[in-house]
Amino acid sequence: MSVAGYSVTLVIAGLLSPLSSSLKAAPFAKGADVGWLSQMEASGIKFFNAGGTPQDGLQVLQDCGMNSIRLRVWVNPAGGWCGQADVVKMAVRAKNLGYRIMIDFHYSDWWADPGKQNKPAAWSSHRISQLVTDVSNHTTSVLTALKAAGVTPEWVQVGNETNDGMLWPDGRASANMADFARLITSGYNSVKAVFPDAKVIVHISNGYDNGLFRWMFDGLKANGGKYDVIAMSLYPTAENWATLNSQCLLNMNDMVARYGKEVMISEVGMDVSAEAAAKSILSDIIAKTKSVSGGKGLGVFYWEPECHNNWQGYDKGAFRNNGSPTLALDAFKP
Repeated sequence: MSVAGYSVTLVIAGLLSPLSSSLKAAPFAKGADVGWLSQMEASGIKFFNAGGTPQDGLQVLQDCGMNSIRLRVWVNPAGGWCGQADVVKMAVRAKNLGYRIMIDFHYSDWWADPGKQNKPAAWSSHRISQLVTDVSNHTTSVLTALKAAGVTPEWVQVGNETNDGMLWPDGRASANMADFARLITSGYNSVKAVFPDAKVIVHISNGYDNGLFRWMFDGLKANGGKYDVIAMSLYPTAENWATLNSQCLLNMNDMVARYGKEVMISEVGMDVSAEAAAKSILSDIIAKTKSVSGGKGLGVFYWEPECHNNWQGYDKGAFRNNGSPTLALDAFKP
């Protein structure tokens, strides 16, 4: 090889190296939704590692293999829990531990899910055009506060379990898919204005229900809805998990093929008392999500694993009554 040829090779290698590294896929997200954590701590609840030593709940989760945290946002919640200030404070804590961050906008003062998508009280009389502006303003306010606090979310959910849209009745998808698409796009544009690199998620439940997902995302496509990622909830039981997990994988691959989008499980949970079965269920859905075609399966998030002692009546956490993690979370370890 001539000296000139060698020099060219070095120059080309130098140019390609940074490009190649920038194109590397992000690590698989192994996450937890911990929207209740600050409220639990304020009520005096403690957390312990597997050896029984008291520890920050976020640190316990990280030691179980978690690398990502999901935080829900409510507009004007009672007590301020999951409101903007609470979310920013929790996001800073998570970021300081090295976690990647997902922000989950409910666009409600309380839970938004398939059975209820209630407008915040302050928006109760607003019609669709004003609601589009409300979504934009609220999204911008929360994300701007996060940015000012030094937090850069990797993912932002625009709506939570929006099986039939959000901000009912105006944004009910079965009544007017075009108006729901307007709300989604408003959120999308607001996210990108503050964090251009954040991936915007549309999230619906029953990840095994391909018909539901095709109906929703065909509708958004036909009406110009803008988003980056399709997210699913999955709450199987010890009896049906093998079937539901397999159906969920088929659905994820169909979403990738049909819409060209990345996919993820942004909520999963199972009975806290079935530790061994829960570990099997989680190990399987993590492996299946990693196997999604084209490497487009981004991650799996457990919903409120830190819950124990039947906190708020929820029985699908992954901590024992003594405040230590169950075997279920071993599924997230490397």
